[in-house]
Amino acid sequence: MNAPSRARSADAGHPNPREPENRRLLALSLTALGVVYGDIGTSPLYAIRQCFFGSGAVSVTPANVLGVLSLIFWALVLVISVKYLIFVMRADNHGEGGILALLALLDPWQSRRPRRNMAALIIMGVFGAALLYGDGMITPAISVLSAVEGLKVAAPVLEPFVIPITIAVLIGLFLTQKHGTARIGSVFGPIMVFWFLILAVLGVRGIMRNPHVLAAIDPLHAIAFFFENPPESYLVLGGVFLVVTGGEALYADMGHFGPRPIRLAWFGLVLPALLLNYFGQGALILDHPHSAIHPFYNLVPHWAVYPMVMLATVVTVIASQAVISGTFSLTRQAVQLGQSPRMSIVQTSSDEIGQIYIPDINWLLMIATVALVIGFGSSSNLAAAYGVAVSATMVITTVLAYVVMRKLWKWGAVPAMGLSALFLVGDLSFFGANLFKINDGGWFPLLVGGLVLLLMMTWRRGRDLLHDQIHERSMPIDAFLTSIENYGPTRVPGTGVFLTNPGNDVPGGLLHHLKLNQVLHQQVLLLTAVTEEVPRVPASERLEVTALKCGFYRVFVHYGFMQSPNLPVAIKLCQDLRLIPDLDAAVTVYYADRSTLVTTARGKGMRPWRKRLFAFMSRNSLRAVEYYRLPPGRSVELGIQIEI
Repeated sequence: MNAPSRARSADAGHPNPREPENRRLLALSLTALGVVYGDIGTSPLYAIRQCFFGSGAVSVTPANVLGVLSLIFWALVLVISVKYLIFVMRADNHGEGGILALLALLDPWQSRRPRRNMAALIIMGVFGAALLYGDGMITPAISVLSAVEGLKVAAPVLEPFVIPITIAVLIGLFLTQKHGTARIGSVFGPIMVFWFLILAVLGVRGIMRNPHVLAAIDPLHAIAFFFENPPESYLVLGGVFLVVTGGEALYADMGHFGPRPIRLAWFGLVLPALLLNYFGQGALILDHPHSAIHPFYNLVPHWAVYPMVMLATVVTVIASQAVISGTFSLTRQAVQLGQSPRMSIVQTSSDEIGQIYIPDINWLLMIATVALVIGFGSSSNLAAAYGVAVSATMVITTVLAYVVMRKLWKWGAVPAMGLSALFLVGDLSFFGANLFKINDGGWFPLLVGGLVLLLMMTWRRGRDLLHDQIHERSMPIDAFLTSIENYGPTRVPGTGVFLTNPGNDVPGGLLHHLKLNQVLHQQVLLLTAVTEEVPRVPASERLEVTALKCGFYRVFVHYGFMQSPNLPVAIKLCQDLRLIPDLDAAVTVYYADRSTLVTTARGKGMRPWRKRLFAFMSRNSLRAVEYYRLPPGRSVELGIQIEI
């Protein structure tokens, strides 16, 4: 009897070294539940109802119910489990995911004028990212509205209050964005665990009414469904697709947690809970076909409807929060990759770099989301607009993943094409079914995506034209330093930092400053902020300093596309590392160019109306002094007029 006790005592003295790692994995998985799975976790509120009461719905018959459930089961398994969790998440850019990170992984911007196939990839990837802005507007609207609509089941007399309550919740959600999610993020995970457990319990409760519903696991029911309902079966894929709309979120949020916690949460809790709930709703519909109009809330005991409405509202706010945060992150990536004008980006957490707030995007999303709720009036109508953007993005992700398989993973043509073709069969089927929703509201995300694509491509092309003009007017650094050496101006004590573009040209502001003032600082830093096509650059690799003659230094500060530049901190780092002698960051003066664009009908590259659009975007772009966080009291903007 004593031997086992001694064995346990010895084990206690030598703890398993993997225990801290396992605890960390569980903690990350719990947090991932609160961030990653909010979108897909709220789909049971409206997905099955849309299949039987939405646009292109099928009649409520036992064969159709089993067919729809079979499609839902295999969609979750093949699209989410196989495509995203097993394959696509392997295509990470230094741990980061998402369509822009995937595009950056292919390095299509290796030249200002990439080859035609690379240019096509850029347009395709940017359009996929642009479509996610439409998704960011629709997801909060449909999620919160579908939750509050449970009041109509509990008490039909409350129906007139559904829209006002939804709008109030959404406005409150957007008003709290400026405070960040760091404080409340710790409770998101436990709430989502409770939510998925409730989904599972309700599903088991429904399945016990009619266990025959489990036969829908057999894919033959899905095949028979297509043969028995030739036109309607294809259209109903638009409703089935709603169960996988969170797939892109899984990939986009990979950088926050890593693939292992996301996979553990999915296979350990989310997938079983979702399947049980969908099958439970199906069993309820088999017993009571009339309940298909609100199968989720009809699955809930009558006494628990009000608490369930409150819980569902909280969960949809969490889901909306994740989508809004993802839109902020996408915007920062676009700014850093040169696809968007500079914007004010507020870091809301000192611990998590992903915790940011972008006021302009926040208010735009709030106005659009509230307008969608008022304009569409119900979650069923909104579901008609939902899915087009995400299904198109999924197609683009598969195409880009194929290029990664061939170029980076060095797969052969046959396995890469075979796997991509398998994914495209599902992606294109869902996308084609969603195209039938265009007249019912599907035009909205396509319109938003098209406008964002136009703005992004105009901004990037305009920047290229602007850089060409600046280059023509500039002087090479070597020639400039030779002239300084031979005909030196008066030098004054201190250090002047001139912001300049990548390349070997002297910034126009420096030439303008020297022409007007006839003096230079004793030390001059030609400083360039470079955004690398990786998510983050560690501080040890941040600086690149080259000493030139005449007291000049060429300084490159490297950032990842998930990092916000702070040039005064970089200059302080130069001082601390003693990379530049006699540098005092506290009294350094910064100079930044501020270009005034004059559009002309002359020249090639862009039509006049796009030049005017670029000039408008440039005027409203965040000033370099603010974007790079230069100290206002020691910063000078040098105005330059440039024709494009």
